[in-house]
Amino acid sequence: MNAVIEPQDLIDATLRTRAVAAARGAAPFDVLIAGGTLVDMVTGELRRADIGLVGPLIASVHQPGARTDAASVVDASGAFVSPGLIDTHMHIESSMVTPATYANAVLPRGVTTIVWDPHEFGNVNGVAGVRWAADAISSSPLRTVLLAPSSVPSAPGLELAGADFDAEAIADILRWPEIGGIAEMMNMRGVIDGEARISAIVQAGLAAGKPVNGHARSLAGADLQAFVTAGVSSDHELVSGDDLIEKLRAGLSIELRGSHDHLLPDFVKTINAMGHLPQTVTLCTDDVFPDDLAGAGGLDDVVRRLVRYGLPAAWALRAATLNGAIRLGRHDLGLVAPGRRAGIVIFEDLVAFRARTVIVDGRVTAEFGRMVEPVTDIDVAPLHGTMKIAPLSENDFRIPADGTKVRLATIDRPRFTQWGEAIAEVEGGFVVPPEGTTLIAVAHRHGRADSRPRVGFLSGWGNWRGAFATTVSHDSHNLTVFGGNAGDMAVAANAVIAAGGGMAVASGGKVDALLPLPLAGLVSEEPLEAVASSFAELRDAVGRIVDWQPPYLVFKACFGATLACNAGPHQTDRGIADVTTGRVMESPVLEVLEA
Repeated sequence: MNAVIEPQDLIDATLRTRAVAAARGAAPFDVLIAGGTLVDMVTGELRRADIGLVGPLIASVHQPGARTDAASVVDASGAFVSPGLIDTHMHIESSMVTPATYANAVLPRGVTTIVWDPHEFGNVNGVAGVRWAADAISSSPLRTVLLAPSSVPSAPGLELAGADFDAEAIADILRWPEIGGIAEMMNMRGVIDGEARISAIVQAGLAAGKPVNGHARSLAGADLQAFVTAGVSSDHELVSGDDLIEKLRAGLSIELRGSHDHLLPDFVKTINAMGHLPQTVTLCTDDVFPDDLAGAGGLDDVVRRLVRYGLPAAWALRAATLNGAIRLGRHDLGLVAPGRRAGIVIFEDLVAFRARTVIVDGRVTAEFGRMVEPVTDIDVAPLHGTMKIAPLSENDFRIPADGTKVRLATIDRPRFTQWGEAIAEVEGGFVVPPEGTTLIAVAHRHGRADSRPRVGFLSGWGNWRGAFATTVSHDSHNLTVFGGNAGDMAVAANAVIAAGGGMAVASGGKVDALLPLPLAGLVSEEPLEAVASSFAELRDAVGRIVDWQPPYLVFKACFGATLACNAGPHQTDRGIADVTTGRVMESPVLEVLEA
């Protein structure tokens, strides 16, 4: 597969002539898929049909047994034939493995196309990181539509990432043939208020004639109308069934994501109540942790869960195939029909969705869960050496203050944050963490500013009996540390620094678990199984030092706690930032109450 020439490759006159001859019976097929039940994405039928392929093209969909002339036959007896699945919004880096490893994981499960926003690599390695991503997928059979990251950083002025993509940089990236549009516009307030920098980025996408993808969490009413009118055309940040309806009414393409499983039953109920599947509903994974990827899969897992929650199987598949292709403007994809691209999955059933055979461009790419020829990595050396930060001391995780008692600003609640206040004692020149608070520290690690941690207090984050440090911290990916005491925070942070990036858990002054992620501080070169195992061990170790309270106080909340583009206060490498007011507080100390 070559993203640069698709879909023009199917225009080839020799290919079409040969396929037409095969379709009318004047020449044999290259491949015949026989004995299966076709899931028709247009009519919704489950009908017996055989499919003849010529090169990368579907030449014929015809009555079973009508033809036997083919160079090779793929047996689909007792199984269901579907187009390849299309993941309309995702980040490979969230799975903490290389693009080749990711492709080897999802292709055998039936995912044949992904839309990758590499803004994690962009935030750490700049344009060179996005270029590396483009090179990494250039020869992969996993069809990848690469997007130009719009959020580097996600909240300019409130945080510092490893790079800064303004409209000029985005316009340059949009000229690359691999780039299919602008990735999620996360600075919602900037789009709505017409802020010059953000408006220029949107305009760059519109001028290039490429879609501008959205991130419209909790937007409603006039704000939602303004966001869409600005030129944004999709959203994956749904929070309820009512939100889904309002976004559909606003004309957005919906990327129904699997990474927030607790919301899926409500979405299924809402869609079923409509009595039909809107053609603007597509499916995406967004973020998949490595142990989930290894155990459950990628977009196939989203399809499986939606069906389990009550969505008709044909609807779930249509959202994951034809609707996704329409969103991408790729009329060669998403349908098993004559003249379309031969990207086909043979599923054992429509419950477990276990892929028997995966065909990409007319070639059998995977069988029974294994790649015929595994994808190999390109050179990863450009992603090394991104931890530009010296070891930290225990005092770096304490907040200096005058007097003996102070009033503090706190960040209340996971995910949907709000401002709060607390009173604290001061001992030895440092604030004593108030009862019921958790320390959070963010240290700049990209070498563009001082790396002294900015420390704040979280409320509603439970009682931490140790510390967790991570360089996977959306989306600037600075070193972020959570903890109940400064000592363990320093231990965890220094373990991550020494590893060249990654995650660590510490308690009692020692490291309990470590996951090195030396590629941009985000990704490992190790096999998926090894990364998945280490990640699961680390997640278990975090669970031993804090008691989670789903659905919002969960492990995943640690990675979005610094997402400063979202409404409410968030800790960043510059301090406590609030995108609504533009306010940044370097220290949480509001007032000295007692000298």
